[in-house]
Parts: sequence; structure tokens; C-alpha cells
Amino acid sequence: MSTTSARSWRVLWVATAALALAACTGPSADTGPEPGAKPAQGVDTSAPLDFAVITHGSEGDAFWSVVKNGAEDAGRDLGVKVTYNGDGEPAQQAKLIDNAVAQGKTGLVVSMANPDALKDSIQAAVRAGIPVITINSGADESKAFGAIAHVGQDETVAGKAAGEKLKDEGKKKVLCVIHEAANSGLNDRCQGAKDGFGGNVTNLQVDISNPTDTESRIRGALQTDPSIDGVLTLNSQVADLAVSAASAAGSKAVVATFDLNSDVVSSIKAGRIIFAVDQQQYEQGYLPIVMLKLYRDNGNTLGGGQPVFTGPGFVDKSNADQVGKYTERGTR
Repeated sequence: MSTTSARSWRVLWVATAALALAACTGPSADTGPEPGAKPAQGVDTSAPLDFAVITHGSEGDAFWSVVKNGAEDAGRDLGVKVTYNGDGEPAQQAKLIDNAVAQGKTGLVVSMANPDALKDSIQAAVRAGIPVITINSGADESKAFGAIAHVGQDETVAGKAAGEKLKDEGKKKVLCVIHEAANSGLNDRCQGAKDGFGGNVTNLQVDISNPTDTESRIRGALQTDPSIDGVLTLNSQVADLAVSAASAAGSKAVVATFDLNSDVVSSIKAGRIIFAVDQQQYEQGYLPIVMLKLYRDNGNTLGGGQPVFTGPGFVDKSNADQVGKYTERGTR
């Protein structure tokens, strides 16, 4: 497929998806935009389309590189300038938002793993007339902070689905590995897994920035408690470490994970990981750019005050070959 054809296909797909979402949610007297709705007061519709995507993802992270690809692809397809920055330290992420406001960006896309740390910066952007869309995490605070929409996965719903799937696999005791202490969405995933599993789920805190220690802690937990027969990781890189840890511990515990990378897909094909919960993060980069442009150009909003969900979906042996093609090109 040519580059031009691929871009045209993506734009057509997004337009179709947007119409489908609008048909499903529909404006209501309480939450929907009125016919002919215009951008919020203070938005300069004549200013160049110059959007900043600011996430809590670290440079080189496999998950966030796909979000970045989605945002940059959307910018190229739609003729919008898009810049991407990420910092896992909440105070530094807030500074990036402040800098974007000072630079006169005309739209912001922000992930909120630590909403309280970003509240003042996001609200300052809104007061400056800059439309904000939140992604990935912070859905509960998004509307209160003044964002026009949230795009992502409901972490509790996704966690519950993962727990139910582990239960269906016949597991009795699960270790849920949290890799970022300040990320509220990860706690929601583990709580959802506990609710869906209906059995014994124990949380283990690790630090993703220290892979050696992360693997050691998982191995130690499995050696200490041989009754653990399932490990649920919340990140694709941690999943690879969990597979190694289980092998080193001589544990028969199966590994399941949230999120994808090429190694996870390979491990699913080889039977080392039984499934991955896929939140389709490419959409979390792509869709907000489309939504901001439509908001600026035509006063459109999506979601009717509710999040626009990009997941959860599941990748297992039944569809790993097909999805693997997308992970190789950086879109899943």
C-alpha cells in the first residue's frame, strides 16, 4: 500500500469511527453539544494548528513510542504540526505543559497518571483558551479539570476482564505487579483484576526503571509462595521480566500482561505468555489530534462527557499472528 493510500485509509477510518461514535452516544439535553456548537470562548480559531502531546512516558518506552507514532501520523495526515514530549516525573511533566502554554500551542493532549500534580497546569491551559484532551489515565478528573474529552481505556473494566480471563484459565492465586508507584491507573487495574478474578490476588510493587531488581522481586515472590499460579503484569516490558523470573524460580505460574510489544507477541506465540490486554494505544495518539482539529475547525466534540474507550481487547494465540504484523510497524 502506498503512503498516500495508507494516509487516505486512516483518515477515512477515523471519519467513519467518529460518525459511529456520534451515532452511539448522540447529543442529549444535558451533556451533548448543541447544533452548530462553537469552540469555547477564548479559542483563537485563526491561529495555526500547533498541538503538543505531553505524556508521562519515558523516552524509548515501547508503549509510548506507539502513542507517539499515532499522534505524528495524524499530524501528517491532517496537516497539523504535532510535537511530542514525555517525562515520568510528575513535576517535570507539569513544566512541559506550562512550557507548551507559554509557547502558544493551540491544542494539548495530556496523559494524567498523577492528576493532582498536573491539575494547576492543565487548568491554566484551559484558562488560556487552549483546548485539552486527556489520554490513557486520569479519566475521572478529566472533565473536572476542563478537558473537552478523554481517550483511553477504563482501567477497572480492563482489569476485571483480565481477572475473569485468568479465572477461566483455572488459576487460583494471582500476583499483580505494579511498576509505577504514583500511577493511580495501575492500582485500578489490579483492583479490577481482583474483582473479576474473585479469588486471591496479591499486589507486588516494583520499579520499572530497575529491570534487574524488578525481575528479582518477581522471582522472590514466586519462590516464597509456590501456590501462586498466575502473574499479571501491567506493562509489556515487565511481562518479559516476569517470564524470566518464573523460569528462574522453577515456578509453573502462567504470565499474562497488559499492553503489547514484539517480544510479548512472540512469547504469546511460543506459549510463554497466555494473553495480553491491548488498549490499542495508537488510537490514543491518533484520535485526539483528529478531535482537536475538528474542535478547532468545526466546534465538534466526542463522547458526550464520557470517555472514548480504546480498549480493552485481548491478544492470544488465536490472533497473535495478525496483530504481530501491526506491532512490527509500530501501530499496535
